[in-house]
Amino acid sequence: MMKFIYILIGLILLPLELLAEPIRIKDLVEFDGVRGNDLIGYGLVVGLNGTGDGLRNSPFTEEIMSNMLERLGVNITGEQFRPKNVAAVFVTAELPPFARAGSRIDVTVSAIGDAKSLLGGTLVMTPLNAADGQIYAVAQGTVIAGGASASGDGSSVVEGVPTSGSIPSGARIEREIDFDFSGLKQLRMALRNPDFTTAARIETAINTDFMKPVAMMLDSGTVMLDIASTGMRSPAHALSRIENILVEPQRKARVVVDQRSGTIVLGEDVRISRVAVSQGNLTLRIEEEPLVVQPNPFSKGETVIIPRTTATLNEEPGTGLAEINGGASLSEVIAGLNALGVTPRDMIDILKSIKAAGALHAEFVVR
Repeated sequence: MMKFIYILIGLILLPLELLAEPIRIKDLVEFDGVRGNDLIGYGLVVGLNGTGDGLRNSPFTEEIMSNMLERLGVNITGEQFRPKNVAAVFVTAELPPFARAGSRIDVTVSAIGDAKSLLGGTLVMTPLNAADGQIYAVAQGTVIAGGASASGDGSSVVEGVPTSGSIPSGARIEREIDFDFSGLKQLRMALRNPDFTTAARIETAINTDFMKPVAMMLDSGTVMLDIASTGMRSPAHALSRIENILVEPQRKARVVVDQRSGTIVLGEDVRISRVAVSQGNLTLRIEEEPLVVQPNPFSKGETVIIPRTTATLNEEPGTGLAEINGGASLSEVIAGLNALGVTPRDMIDILKSIKAAGALHAEFVVR
């Protein structure tokens, strides 16, 4: 059976046909132990064209630069060393699962001082630490910034974010994560969107594929796999077979609203109980027409300004009251709202009110 999801942009209802084929388990779950780790480091970007940190405003830049030069055998104690081509940065990266020593990963470089741009700069060797405080990678290389800036005596212009950039393959892994994946006897699968029906379908699909009970649903977000019962040589072999099993997930009834762009996305399972909707606009107009009163000729009077204000309040007719029958489908709901001639912004407010009235039977997400 074909399923559709509807996207409302402006006042246009766009049906998007969802894939009829089921989804692979690898796209529905996260496998326990197969995860990345965040890395962070503090370093220097050099070689900037006068767009670095102002060392009077960023004393930490001068401190780390002095320590680095001293480690290289350069003594600058007591010297007035204030270059403008150096910037202090944070370096972040993600250590992927099962990454091996010697392989390379991408890093992101972000200025933390008052540097104007990192364009053309070079990141000096920076160790990257994990949450345990250990060094797992070392980063170095030329920064590729995603913006540009120019300035003159009277004005300046900035395009993009020149104070942040990346270094593709800019870090080399020096330490591996100590995790014995091959020794696992059981493996948990965490659903990205927890749902009891989807978890039960995953359990049934795995047990059907192996023709014996090797998987068990623990809750709406977890399915336990008994590696020993699969008869596979290792957990890796078991996952290579399991991750490609097809399962049709159960989707929640959900309404997603983006207030900035006025976009409304509604699933096919959204239902609305019997409800009446009225939409109208109020127009408030205030006009100031001060009246100037002049004194009579040859009199000793003064010119007086008398304030005169006119205020009117009008309500635009024509929208009336629209009624939505109980158990209405998505297409009927949208047709009823469009019959009012409302704008996307007003439609968002109407959906909020319907949800507050308890008539919208779906998860309401506002972004």
